[in-house]
Amino acid sequence: MITVTKQSCPLTSTTVFLMAVACAFAVSTLYYNQPLLASIGATFGRSDADAGQIAMLTQLGYATGLLLLVPLGDRVDRKQLILTLLIFNMASLLAVALAPGFGPLKLASFAVGASAVTAQIIIPVVSGLASPQTRGRVVGTLLSGLSAGLLFARTLSGFVGAWGGWRTMFFLAVAIDLVVMAVVIAQLPQTERVTALPYTALLASLGSLLRNEPVLRAACVTGFLMFAAFSALWSTLAMLMARPPYHFGPDTVGAFGFVGIAGLLASPVIGRLVDRVGSRRMLLAGALILSIAFLLVGISASHLWLLLAAMALIDIGNRAGLVANQSRITALSITARSRLNTLFMTSYFLGGATGTAVGAGMAAIWGWHGLAITGFVFALAALCAHLLMTPFAAMPSSTHA
Repeated sequence: MITVTKQSCPLTSTTVFLMAVACAFAVSTLYYNQPLLASIGATFGRSDADAGQIAMLTQLGYATGLLLLVPLGDRVDRKQLILTLLIFNMASLLAVALAPGFGPLKLASFAVGASAVTAQIIIPVVSGLASPQTRGRVVGTLLSGLSAGLLFARTLSGFVGAWGGWRTMFFLAVAIDLVVMAVVIAQLPQTERVTALPYTALLASLGSLLRNEPVLRAACVTGFLMFAAFSALWSTLAMLMARPPYHFGPDTVGAFGFVGIAGLLASPVIGRLVDRVGSRRMLLAGALILSIAFLLVGISASHLWLLLAAMALIDIGNRAGLVANQSRITALSITARSRLNTLFMTSYFLGGATGTAVGAGMAAIWGWHGLAITGFVFALAALCAHLLMTPFAAMPSSTHA
């Protein structure tokens, strides 16, 4: 069992804040390359399409690490696992910064993504130490860190890349990882393994958890659908904004990312609401907000202020679903929190990939209306799935709780 308890190691607001900062810096490594792809391609004489492989491989590496490495958090000391992953992440970032050719750069980028999963180990550890009455607030704060990391990475990377070159950014990223390591060493409680399952059995147990935990299944389905709706917007925004009547370039479209500040500020509030009204009601609200927001998207082709309002609502609705889902799966088990988070986040990112593919196709044919239909259908499906599945998944199963 876990040797750290809330009594022996109280979860203070300072610890939660610093862990949110660690999550922000940890997830940033996924996004440093995105504003720099054109510069990276120019360095190696590659097209924009080739340079885009760098971002794709980084995300693919992240999905691989999520599936194969995060479950180890249930078998080994989480603190030592995080520190080990940070060391590998620093080595991978150095390999990117020093890459002599495009082939080695692709391999190093995959390794960066695979070793960037430390935030997904921190979140179940810290939220698991929180009391049931405060867990939603803690999860909301940690997820605010993830959102801040995305904004931080793209802003910092664009600035550093413009003034010092893209390689400089990855050298700087190594120093940022050292900051994360210092925070983890100083603030994250030491834990022992919570299961003695061999690694292969640990991975095999993922299927058993999915079969035995109806709450987990409901979270995976609703998370998949809500993030699919969210991703449909962001995967098509640049293409649609380049069309009439806006004719916006990539720099202006990139500035729309600051709309995410609404969700960033809302996360702690959403967390407190989850504690107060429960995850089921918050999920219902999140799906409804997403549905309404995509109705606004359908008429935003000539009303920019409506588009901005819809984007803020989409971010808040998706965030409500994410905080509520992670709060309820954390409560399911002491001994399987990392595996539960693995299953949920894997389904979550699969939903993002699905929403990206469907949204791009629909928007290419029907423009803003195609995007609106895509997002609304995904959001409505999430609402229906929640109403159908949650009554049967209201209580954690006795097997793991």
